[in-house]
Amino acid sequence: MRVYWQAVKVGLRLMLADGEREERLGGVRKTSRGFDAFATTFGYDPDRARRDIASQEEAKAFVESFKPWELFVSDPGVVVEPEIESSDG
Repeated sequence: MRVYWQAVKVGLRLMLADGEREERLGGVRKTSRGFDAFATTFGYDPDRARRDIASQEEAKAFVESFKPWELFVSDPGVVVEPEIESSDG
């Protein structure tokens, strides 16, 4: 199982890859006012999204703070890989 950031056209996606399954766990995108960020949830939780964050690193930390991978796996040893991967599409 892997949790990693993936560069896409509009910003970054936090991804979970577990065997054949891939899930998007959250995302960050650059706007004219800074960065917007969201962490995936089942249902409605407006606290898991934030706008106008000052830096990309702060936006990534916001998403990771929710540990959205715990919605899909119960492994307490999950670590987000430090390298950002390129997307294929």
